[in-house]
Amino acid sequence: MSLIYEELKSRGFAYQETDPEAIRKILNEEKIKFYVGFDPTGSSLHVGHLLPVMAMRLLQRAGHTPIVLVGGATAQIGDPSGKSTARPILTKETVAANAEAIKQQLSRFISVDSGDAIFVNNRDWFEDVKYIDFLREIGSFFSVNRMMAQESVKARLENGLSFLEFNYSILQAYDFLTLKAKYNCRMELGGQDQWGNMVAGTELIRRKNQGEVYAMTIPLLLDSNGQKFGKTAGGNNVWLDTGRTSIFDYYQFWRNSEDSQVKKLLAYFSTLPLEEIDYLVNQSGNINRAKEILAYEATALAHGRDAAKEAFLSAGGKFGFADPDKKIATSSEIINIEQNALDALPVYQLKAEDFIDGKAPVTRILAASGLAKSASEGRRLIQGGAVSINGVKINDVTASISKEEFEAGEKVLRCGKKNYRKLSL
Repeated sequence: MSLIYEELKSRGFAYQETDPEAIRKILNEEKIKFYVGFDPTGSSLHVGHLLPVMAMRLLQRAGHTPIVLVGGATAQIGDPSGKSTARPILTKETVAANAEAIKQQLSRFISVDSGDAIFVNNRDWFEDVKYIDFLREIGSFFSVNRMMAQESVKARLENGLSFLEFNYSILQAYDFLTLKAKYNCRMELGGQDQWGNMVAGTELIRRKNQGEVYAMTIPLLLDSNGQKFGKTAGGNNVWLDTGRTSIFDYYQFWRNSEDSQVKKLLAYFSTLPLEEIDYLVNQSGNINRAKEILAYEATALAHGRDAAKEAFLSAGGKFGFADPDKKIATSSEIINIEQNALDALPVYQLKAEDFIDGKAPVTRILAASGLAKSASEGRRLIQGGAVSINGVKINDVTASISKEEFEAGEKVLRCGKKNYRKLSL
């Protein structure tokens, strides 16, 4: 029996559920179709959109079939959830172009082989809906009082909520009804700000006597300041579109994560076992290595392994590697890439004359290896903070390395941003 429900819970994906025991049973004991909706109000997803995508990916890997709904129709209305003002109204042509772009981005995260996933666009069933028929057949099942009580509606009443946006909950509920009828879709997955819209769908299906369906929300991901996750220090979104956010910058966004967030982010945005994540964050003694693995894994999911490898090597070449000795065990592919990177570094083999009483002064190694023109220049480089060994900055101009230290593990000497030597005896 699959324990995917328990994995979703332990990784922090489950927040609200219409019937936890029934959801646990169908996810662990059956293979179902479930859906996640994305409104193409822009031409690219950003990091803030990815939490339901990661949950969808886990469910697919457990054998369930995701229905990916791109809201070509609902994007023309605009979901008021989580918004203080109305969204700009887009042209139908813009929405259609956005929908295609987002479909391509989502296909990076989930398998799109025949039968593994279903992509739909709600424009296909809303285009021919007749208004009077829709009001009679669907609108009659909705209570205005109940709709007014939804958080997404109440939060907007102070600033004004258009009738256009007020209809959004009904349209999303109709999506679920349509997917239930056409594909026997039995669960909707979405962010916690979608709870009211999602429950409206489960109730519509029940009142239309179409059987039991379920909804599960995922908690909003916030940074330590309580702001929505997925923005740079300057307040800009981190996009999946490489024309807006380069792959290197995407990698660096994750590499620069707050220490307090790393464990949670690894649980969400990697497939590493939870026991390994706990070790990396709490027991390894090297939080930067955990961040490096997070950045590699998150970039690989969004842009592919080759792009993640290139970003990792570029960042390591510029800022240094967090664990060049490979002392920290991990199941991530990053460990093999780093070995290849280290193998490609220029090697300096220390000689007997480099040692004084069994210790090699760093200034002497800098000069002998060609990283500095002389020992005196080596001192100036150290004083300027340009020298590190295995990612640890050298601040003492009298620092040296003993033969025993060399025998204990590989040493990588860095001078400046891009000049390296792998040191050996």
